[in-house]
Amino acid sequence: MVVELFTSQGCVACPPADALLARLADRPGVIALSLHVDIWDYLGWADRFADPAFTRRQKAYARAEGSRSIFTPQMIVGGVHRIVGSAGMDLADRLTQEAGRPARVGLELRRDGGMLHIAATAEPPLERSVTIDMVRYTPSATMMISGGENAGREVTHHNIVTLWDQIATWDGQTPLALHVRLEGAEPAVVIIQEAGPGRILAASRAR
Repeated sequence: MVVELFTSQGCVACPPADALLARLADRPGVIALSLHVDIWDYLGWADRFADPAFTRRQKAYARAEGSRSIFTPQMIVGGVHRIVGSAGMDLADRLTQEAGRPARVGLELRRDGGMLHIAATAEPPLERSVTIDMVRYTPSATMMISGGENAGREVTHHNIVTLWDQIATWDGQTPLALHVRLEGAEPAVVIIQEAGPGRILAASRAR
């Protein structure tokens, strides 16, 4: 299952959430991803990993539930469960809840040199088309924050998303086969998600 943490180096409440995500980084069955947003960059420190695209993704999640506001830290589990990013007990409950859901979509990845081969099937077939997203991330990075609310603090981030692109749509009726060129050595994650953005139906990682 996928856990997305929306975080910021300029947010004093985010380091505990970053630490919580770090404990998930290598947990079997979980793909934990850290998306740095730029909403606090005006507070004296511009997040070195922030991307406006990640802020837009968080806002899209908010709109999907009828809200106009976003906050950090926020975790979204499976595309549907929204919790405060440092709330460990809430996270454990949501992980247990998602782990009990039967998998409807099967997804397999094979990395072969500079190519990623993607195969997916749905049983039963899906009623609506879904998005196929490619995510790349840096496994970890440590840096000193010299401004803003976390000034003087050394922070370590894990699974820092560097790219999140939609690479295809899929009708979920016939088997999917995609072949995508990969640049660089970063791990790659493929996510199959309902529109909205909504529930994540499948995700897999190629290191």
